[in-house]
This record gives sequence, C-alpha cells and structure tokens, in this order.
Amino acid sequence: MADETKAPGSGAASPAADAAGEQVPTTASSVFAPVVPDVPDTGYTSSGVPTLEGVRDKIENRLGTALGATELAESTPEARTAATRYEARQRSAAEKLEEIRASMREPD
Repeated sequence: MADETKAPGSGAASPAADAAGEQVPTTASSVFAPVVPDVPDTGYTSSGVPTLEGVRDKIENRLGTALGATELAESTPEARTAATRYEARQRSAAEKLEEIRASMREPD
C-alpha cells in the first residue's frame, strides 16, 4: 500500500518544509509551544515604587504632548497675529529705550 496515511494523533510526525525546502518532521511540541503571557510594564515595581523606565516614559510622553500642542497653537491665525503684535511692541520698546538713552547723553 503506497497511499497509507496515518491518523492524526497516532504519534507519527508529519513532514514539513523548512527554508531550504527540505522535509523536516514536526512534532506536537514544536507546533504547540507553550504561550507565556507578557507581563505589562506598569512603570512601578511590585512594592509600588516608580521605575526609571516608567518615569522616563512619562516625561517623554508629556514633553511630546507639550511640543505638539505648542506647534498646533502656533499655527493658528490668532497666534500669528499675536506674534506680529509682540514683535511690534518689542521694536517700539527698543526705539523708546534708545530715545531715553540718547536724551541722557545730551549735555544740559
């Protein structure tokens, strides 16, 4: 009988092809590897103390959020108008300061 097939669970390994194309027997233990659940990193030790990685992640997240919010706020028309007004006030203040300094240099 050339067409003999083994029943599943009969203990015989069924061949599978590897990367090179060669037949490699597979067993139940290689097919069904035990699943180990990942323990989520909470950022705290088991005694409740923050870890360095947890603190670093919080800081980086807050910095990213702040930079993003600043970038979004600066791109609004209101922010551009406020920036233009601020620059005009700074120029006006510098001119006034120069005027006061010039008046103090004049001899009486």
